[in-house]
Amino acid sequence: MSSDEFRPVYHPAGHDAELRAVVQELRTGRWMSMRNLLADTADWASWTRRTQVLAAAAAGTDTVHIWRTEEPHSAAATVMHARVAVERAVRAHRDRHPETANLWHEAWEACQVCIGQLPDDPVPWVCLLALSPLDRGRRMPEHRVPPPGPMLFPGPWGLLGEVAKRDPDCREAHQRMLQFVYSRNPRGSLPEAVNYARWATASAPAGSPVHVLPLYVRVERYRRERGQDRALDLHWVTDDAIRDALAGLRNWFEYADPADSSLLDLSHLAHALWGAHQFSEAARVFRALGPYYAPVPWTYRMRDDHDDIAQGAQELFLRARSRCLHAPSA
Repeated sequence: MSSDEFRPVYHPAGHDAELRAVVQELRTGRWMSMRNLLADTADWASWTRRTQVLAAAAAGTDTVHIWRTEEPHSAAATVMHARVAVERAVRAHRDRHPETANLWHEAWEACQVCIGQLPDDPVPWVCLLALSPLDRGRRMPEHRVPPPGPMLFPGPWGLLGEVAKRDPDCREAHQRMLQFVYSRNPRGSLPEAVNYARWATASAPAGSPVHVLPLYVRVERYRRERGQDRALDLHWVTDDAIRDALAGLRNWFEYADPADSSLLDLSHLAHALWGAHQFSEAARVFRALGPYYAPVPWTYRMRDDHDDIAQGAQELFLRARSRCLHAPSA
């Protein structure tokens, strides 16, 4: 297929073919393939990633409820029950639904049950981190723990620590912490997010997806500053921006297996390298994406008055991909 004919595909499962098939089954109300997939999932990174994707697909259905009714002693069903409850609460909070408080309480209780039954599993602690932005008044003591270092903020550090005890390199936990930061003070939280990303990457081992975290913060800053009206601007070609993009490439991508990588991480890295004019390096990431695509952060390049933001973002992705793949030595 020529570059002119190429059209990327978005799927939340990305390169995980087994997960893609299960998501399709789940959407038709079938749960046995989900059970079998999770039974065959051997590492915490895959377990966390797969349960997150499955919960997003299952949140609008009663599939997990049916599974849990059929197999009430299933550990995986207990985890998925907590995952779905948290997904529903987070969505309700985002949509300002009047049932948010009740859904939040149900989700918190589901996490506690999960912790009691599965003390070694990081996912219920990740779920509690996902719920932390709902506590806007920081009424719960677990959401205002003193920080572990200077230039950081009071927050759910104990929850993050519980995840780290079980999975020291949990990608989702750090993404959830960023969401908590943004919920603290939406207008003034960017410096805190920058400091958090620096703190997290400082101790992250080579190959950790945590090294992509600064690129998410940079995209959020760009989005807030309304820089979308220029295809390439100085925000992406400063020394700091180039350093962050190359650090993501060298400290994470060089070690990453696309089959186990988040499409969002790959998309943010490709976007950052392209924006920093590191075209041949970006080409490697575009190749790793293969036929897949994540709309974010490309949608943030679109003006709000664009006729079709989704289509415009995809066209921008295709232009960036083509530019990088045709770069010298790409």
